[in-house]
Amino acid sequence: MSNYTNLHHHYIAGEWRDGKSSHNIVTSNPFTGKEIATFKAASLDDINESYEALELAQQDWCQTNPYAVSQIVEQAAKVMSNRRNELVDLLVRESGSTVMKANIEIDACIGVIKVAAEYPFLLETTVARSAIPNKFNHIIRKPVGVVTVIGPFNFPMFLAMRSVVTALASGNTVLLKPASTTPITGGILLAKIFEEAGLPAGILTVVVPKTSEIGDALYTHPIPRVISFTGSTEVGQRIGEMTGREIKRSILELGGNNAFVVLDDADIDYAARSAVFGRFLHSGQICMSVNRVIVHESIFDAFAAKFVEYTKGLNVGDPSRPDVLVGPLIDEREAVRVEQAVHQAVQEGAEILLEGKRDGAVVYPYVLKGSNDVYSARTEMFGPVVTLISHKGDADALRLANDTDAGLSGAVHSADISRAQRFAAGWRTGMVHINDQSVNDEPRVAFGGEKASGVGRFGRHITFDEFTTYQWVSVQIEQRPYPV
Repeated sequence: MSNYTNLHHHYIAGEWRDGKSSHNIVTSNPFTGKEIATFKAASLDDINESYEALELAQQDWCQTNPYAVSQIVEQAAKVMSNRRNELVDLLVRESGSTVMKANIEIDACIGVIKVAAEYPFLLETTVARSAIPNKFNHIIRKPVGVVTVIGPFNFPMFLAMRSVVTALASGNTVLLKPASTTPITGGILLAKIFEEAGLPAGILTVVVPKTSEIGDALYTHPIPRVISFTGSTEVGQRIGEMTGREIKRSILELGGNNAFVVLDDADIDYAARSAVFGRFLHSGQICMSVNRVIVHESIFDAFAAKFVEYTKGLNVGDPSRPDVLVGPLIDEREAVRVEQAVHQAVQEGAEILLEGKRDGAVVYPYVLKGSNDVYSARTEMFGPVVTLISHKGDADALRLANDTDAGLSGAVHSADISRAQRFAAGWRTGMVHINDQSVNDEPRVAFGGEKASGVGRFGRHITFDEFTTYQWVSVQIEQRPYPV
């Protein structure tokens, strides 16, 4: 089995080709800076052609035998498993993923694919009796039609796959637009995988345009009926505005400012190790990453000492080394942003407990002590920086945890599970993990956030619901009397 080739082409209407734009998009290794591929960007004409072809192809795809669709989906999981080493290598080189994180991502993709293999059989028709004599009501579950998926750079393959495979398995056709920094791992590889798995040509399109050239075309085009977006809250708000005006459905998984709460009866050593992992996995570039650690004042110093100790022990640098947990940020610009954010937090009163540094796109971990009001605590850092904050008790900790516009994930540690569950019940966030860290995802749960962290959920059959709709067809089997 040879590795995939020609990874610099778009997949449009079943053809691998260059885009029609005059602009280029270059993807590079964030650690070495070495160029990986150059794309001729997709143009507005490419976008229009893609949507028109997808709309036509969907008419046949939605009629495909569900067993055949399920078999294609299951085969995609096998392709990923067979090509694990190749896919891990590309995730490391293009997205700066560490080897550990890349394997986590592949496992997550395979898990969500296996669940999606069930979805073709859920396109059912329910027959219900009517209040009107001699009438039967058919409630038909149907695909929405054409779906747009817009993915991020941090978990590029998985955060695209969870929407792409669900939409395909539900009878939809899909246009996928990956992040411009990860067009291969967030887009092109998905098309290669499904092509190898037997997906008919033209059912999935992958385009890599320059956003400055196409503007809001992906959100406002009349053909797609659902927009699935994972990324920043700012962009998500704009997509929400656009889709609302166009009367489209949107699924938005946005940013987080996740808290890790340590109550006074927690196992300090275990909590510290848990928090370090939840903060620094993938250099903190995860929407669920621990951003604030809120610790009871009676154990704060002991916890902080342990946290700094374990953070100092992390391996930082080349993500291709299996022992490295903290690799590069997606590019040097992001690393500079993080460095500047630390300086701002310090100016606002934060104290440095462990001082990191920047080396190109790599940022060595920073550990700060501060309040909920310093910049690093009130802002999603999306980098290897964490702020430790003290609390006076459960009510105070809950107030601090809730004191943010975001509400994606969180964790609370306590020796008393009932106490922790009471704490979770008052937390205005989509997910809470007791005696664990905040970075968790599984294919059979309800994944998603509250407040400014998004709209909609992923997991179980909930994702299937997001990409399907209902039609009511009634059948009058005998003539109905009318007063005319």
